[in-house]
This record gives sequence, structure tokens and C-alpha cells, in this order.
Amino acid sequence: MTFARYLIREIARTLAVMLGVLVALFASYSASGFLADAVNGLLPADTVAELIGLKAIISLEVLIPVSLYISIVLAFGRLYSDSEFTAMFALGMTPARVMGIVAVLAGGLAVVVAILSLSVRPWAYQRSHELSKRAETLLDVDYMEAGTFYLADHGNRVIFVEHRNGPKAPAENIFVRTMHDGLPRIIYAQHAHQQPPATAADGSDVYLNDAHVYDFVAEGGPDDTASDMQQIIVPTGSRSVGVPEYSPVAAGTLSLAASSSPADIAELQWRLSTPLSTRLLGLLGVPLSRAKPRQSKYAKMGTAILIYSGYYLLCTSARTWVQHATIGAFPGIWWAPALLALVLIVATAGLPRMKFSFNRWRMPRIPDEPLVLGGPVEQI
Repeated sequence: MTFARYLIREIARTLAVMLGVLVALFASYSASGFLADAVNGLLPADTVAELIGLKAIISLEVLIPVSLYISIVLAFGRLYSDSEFTAMFALGMTPARVMGIVAVLAGGLAVVVAILSLSVRPWAYQRSHELSKRAETLLDVDYMEAGTFYLADHGNRVIFVEHRNGPKAPAENIFVRTMHDGLPRIIYAQHAHQQPPATAADGSDVYLNDAHVYDFVAEGGPDDTASDMQQIIVPTGSRSVGVPEYSPVAAGTLSLAASSSPADIAELQWRLSTPLSTRLLGLLGVPLSRAKPRQSKYAKMGTAILIYSGYYLLCTSARTWVQHATIGAFPGIWWAPALLALVLIVATAGLPRMKFSFNRWRMPRIPDEPLVLGGPVEQI
């Protein structure tokens, strides 16, 4: 138990650092696009923070397995480098026992990854899609710079502010192009200002004053119309949000299990494969970490990263092939974890021999009989 606690503590210490760094890097990468929309007035700051948090939660099902894998390689590599494993094996520790300790730790993390993948992942995607759909309707003219075109709602809305006196000053000479019943509508207003939201869930209404509205009709219909309006209210936020389109990544696991769609099958198999990958990668880190005494703990990092990169590429490729019906539900994506399991079997084939390779590091036994050194008898 002393050895087990020590090994788990070494892995957990490296795992915490590794997972924290990867989550921070992923969140920073995700934030780059969201922050650009926030600066341009297309996303409020609270929505940006929530979207980044949701992206980070979604990424945990991939970051936890790779963090565990790399942490074992690094932690055990240090133990080999400092000859600590030499002492452990000399005191009776065996490679099989080390594998058992890692299997327990990897199994516990596999349960966490299964919960994230089967339950938390679809909720996070659903919430993310709702926020993105709401963001498409948001319009914050107070932060829009003059002389810049702003696209929103997948290009269905174009906004251009010609002039403003300063930050948050009323915008002047505003051009807005929207789609109304599938047909373009052009609005040109002299002034625009933002109203505070009625509730925390609503967006801020935009008031366009002294506006000219041009409605275009389909070819063969009545003539296009033009009208002058003293004020137009452009509602934003939850009052104008539509229902997000169906997406397999946001669907519940039970609904995916009852579906025969290739996209749903691919998503379900991906969710089920992540806990399996967690355990396989954790066990694979044990044989890959083997190194000679005083060898650098990073000696096997290149091989470990190469194996993981190849495995992740195979998994994502298999998922795409199943999604597009290039491969059927069987073998589906399961051949990729099967290959990783084969690599694990080959890598651990030499583990039993490790026990004997460390016999040379045991303390020499004191002989019971006198030792003759080429002359007089000397007692050792």
C-alpha cells in the first residue's frame, strides 16, 4: 500500500499540472474567436465566458485520457531515471503490481470520462448551441466601430455604422441589411441607440430613428416598397431566438442508441469509446515509461506522443467514416481501440522479464563459507 500510494501520488501530481496546462491552452485557443466577436459587439462578455467554459468542459473527455497517459510516462520515467524503481523491484515490487495500481487509477478516471462523455458532453453542446443561436440575434451598436461592416446570423444580417462621436455615443448613419421572409430588407437610419435589457435573459433592443426602409419582393410579384419611419425597434436576445437545429453531438445518449442514422451511430460510438481509451492509454503508459537508470525522464516522450497522435488520428478518421456511412456500424470505430489494445499487449509482453533484469541490483548475499583469495583463507 505504501508503494501504491506513492505511485498514485506521483502520477496525480503530474496529472494535475498536465491537465491544467492543456485545459488552459484549449480555453485560450477557443477564446480567440469569441473575444473577437465580443470586441466587435456581436457577443456580450458573459456569453463569451460561458461559451469558453462549455468548450473547456467538452474538451475534458479528450484531455483527461491524454493527460493521464503523458503523466504516467513522465512520472514513471523520473522514477526509472532516479533508480527508484530499481529499489522498489529489489524490495519485492513487481511490474504486474505496478500495472494493477495503474489499472485501478485509470479505471476510476475512465468512470469520470464516461460520465462526462455520456451525460455532460451533450448538455454542454446543447447549451453552447443555444447561446450561439441567441448570439446570432444580439446587436450591440454601442461597441461597433464606425467604418466597419459587421456580419451576423450567418451573413443574413449586415450592419455598417458610418459615424459616431466616441465610444458608446449614438451611432449615426446606420446601414442594416436583413432577411425578411426570405427576402432582403434594407434599413437606413439617421441615429441608433441601445436600450437596457428588460430582463437579464433578454437582449438590449436597438432603436433606429429617422429610418428609411426598403423591402424587396420576389420576381414577378408586386413592386418593391419604400417607407419612412420615425422609429424602428430591432428586438434581440431570447425574444427572437429560434430553436437550435438538431445536432448529434447535442442529442441525448438514449436517443442516439435508438437511432439508425450514421451520424448518430458515430457519435454514440465515440462517447462509448472515450472511457475505453482512457484505460488503454493509462496502461500503455507503464511499459512506454521504461528507461535505463540515469536516463532522462523525457527519453520516451517522443515515442509516446507519436503513438497517441496516430491513435487519435485513427479514432477521428474512423468516426468520420462511420458518420458518412463509409464504414458500417460494425466494426465502426472499434477497430482503432482494438489496434491500441494490440500495441498494449505487445508493449507489456516484456514486463515479466523486468523482474529478473533487476536481480543484478539486489544486495550480494553474505556467504556462509570462507572465501579463498589465492592464498591464506580470509573470512568474509
